[in-house]
Amino acid sequence: MRIGPYTLANALFVAPMAGVTDRPFRQLCRAFGAGYAVSEMITSRPDLWQSVKTQRRADHRGESGPIAVQIAGTEPALMAQAALWNIDRGAQIIDINMGCPAKKVCNKWAGSALMQNEALALAIIEAVVAACAPRGVPVTLKMRTGWCEAEKNALRMARAAESAGIALLTIHGRTRDQGYRGVAEYDTIAAVKAALDIPVVANGDIDSPEKARAVLRHTGADALMIGRAAQGRPWIFREIDHFLRTGEHLAPPLVVEVRRALLDHLQAHYAFYGESAGVRSARKHIGWYVRDWPGAEAFRAHMLSLETADAQYAAVAQYLDELAAQSERLWPATNPSRVEICSETA
Repeated sequence: MRIGPYTLANALFVAPMAGVTDRPFRQLCRAFGAGYAVSEMITSRPDLWQSVKTQRRADHRGESGPIAVQIAGTEPALMAQAALWNIDRGAQIIDINMGCPAKKVCNKWAGSALMQNEALALAIIEAVVAACAPRGVPVTLKMRTGWCEAEKNALRMARAAESAGIALLTIHGRTRDQGYRGVAEYDTIAAVKAALDIPVVANGDIDSPEKARAVLRHTGADALMIGRAAQGRPWIFREIDHFLRTGEHLAPPLVVEVRRALLDHLQAHYAFYGESAGVRSARKHIGWYVRDWPGAEAFRAHMLSLETADAQYAAVAQYLDELAAQSERLWPATNPSRVEICSETA
């Protein structure tokens, strides 16, 4: 699997998720078998580039390449400028966000709202590609199937994007109106893949090895992008990779391995955000890890009462020690999505 000059370890991608795919989380997913990770989106507004949030999102120190940064905005010139600003800070691949359904993004006509204005979307793509080409930096695009069920224009936009120089296209199998509700459909992704020569990546509801194989077979996609299913379960990448290569399931991870990974993740998280912000933002990650484990509800409630990194870290270590005394391995993931593919003609 290649993006421009870069050869990836495999065809399993970590989706860019605001407030989630920070540098510690990307590094964690890579350690568990993801071949590629895209950063949280960075605004194209220059007046916000010096903010603490943007500076953190543009921090790639110690991260293995290729470094992919997603940018979001509505003005072609500012998007081109944002691409160059991020390249100067280490970005090796620039991804354009036309897939985010969040109201605070779409209300400003960024993210998936751009699918309602194809002329502006294409102007942004052309401006970013033109800015990145002299630097030898590939540009990728993430979008949805359309704005709403009646306006599924992914195929038309995908063809235009390819003609404008996009190197790879990721499609989330939902419209903007759906947000993350309902189920993803993959017929649109299959149609786009059949029409394009560039790599196409399928995204949406891929939460098990069986679902990964089914989506690949249905769409013919070159790669898979996984987002929410990796929250609290970063080892899903190696599980899927092993299953796709061998047809066999890996055993669930050892509790002692998960203990080490989670505690290392917490230490990296505190170092990245500082103690106060790190303790607060780590709570969601801890909650995702333990959601299917014994005593999860009481433990999550206890987490809310802890205000220091030492106390939070110690509580997690003790909880996992108690878990290891009960079982050598974690239990298989619960509540995976149905493997059947949602087809618009079904």
